[in-house]
Amino acid sequence: MVLCAATAVGCGAPHESRLRPMGGAAPAAGTDILLLGTDGRSTITEKERRKFHAGGFPCNCADVMMLVHVSAKRDRVSVIGLPRDSYATVPAYRYGPSGRQRPAHPVKLNGAYAEGGPQLLVRTVEAATGVSVEQFLQLDFRRFIDAVDQVGGVEVCTTRRLKDPKTKLNLAPGRHLLKGGQSLQYVRSRKVDRSADLGRIQRQQRFLVAALEQLTARKVLTDPALMGRVARTMLGPAKVEQGFGKDGAKALVTLAATLGKVPATRTEFATVPIAGFNRPMEGIGSTLRWHDARAKAMFTKVREDRPLVAAGTDPKAADPPVFGKDVPVRGNRLACP
Repeated sequence: MVLCAATAVGCGAPHESRLRPMGGAAPAAGTDILLLGTDGRSTITEKERRKFHAGGFPCNCADVMMLVHVSAKRDRVSVIGLPRDSYATVPAYRYGPSGRQRPAHPVKLNGAYAEGGPQLLVRTVEAATGVSVEQFLQLDFRRFIDAVDQVGGVEVCTTRRLKDPKTKLNLAPGRHLLKGGQSLQYVRSRKVDRSADLGRIQRQQRFLVAALEQLTARKVLTDPALMGRVARTMLGPAKVEQGFGKDGAKALVTLAATLGKVPATRTEFATVPIAGFNRPMEGIGSTLRWHDARAKAMFTKVREDRPLVAAGTDPKAADPPVFGKDVPVRGNRLACP
């Protein structure tokens, strides 16, 4: 379940009354999982905040959101990054002891979590994509750092210098073995260049590919005992709401064993197609506008359990990604040479 360990960089759900969302997406073939993390900083020490430059003021928003589709045959994995500033509509839902209804309303996609926790975010993602989300996993800074350290770190590579003035990430061209705290800097950095969140999503996806390949080689994913410990680290304490059922650790171990058998050429990575920016809205600000036709086509493929990359093609990822021109690529295109 290294896919979960590598992407989510947030904290537990805010303290809200249990929500009862109304409606949802139609069932899909295969399994769809939402990986999410928020901008909370309460789970790491002050020393770690300073060392890894993880300060700032949290808004309890889900700043990392990735939709992971595991094919019905368990032989293909598709990962789609959902930019945090995407325009979205929170569907109507009931809340509180009285079951009072709040009507549908617009938000930035990451704001749905702040309003109602992971359950409401899941329903909002379903409304935006038309994909039925069966499971979700959220991690905080602490669990991310500990899980990466637990498996011995992850080696990443870059052909250009990666320097972020905010997170203080500073990687020269070449290969780098990153421990937990350094990995946190790597997946959080968004000021490396002008690609902002799109570049950050691509680096997160590169991290996923590297982690999956290395943990497969180390036989971590297929070692039930070791993977069980990693799964329990990722799931965290019982008070953190997770969408993997009562025996979440067992479910993650089973899923990890499946992922360990999928080669990089059978994994796919993409960012939802972006058309541009919407006009600023009062109380919301500027939002990203998805490309209606291309986004609809992408999520239709997910619902129908079809690959994102056309057969016989092998597109290459631009680094950094070009706004409005991002295309799905196979995992081997994001792997270290």
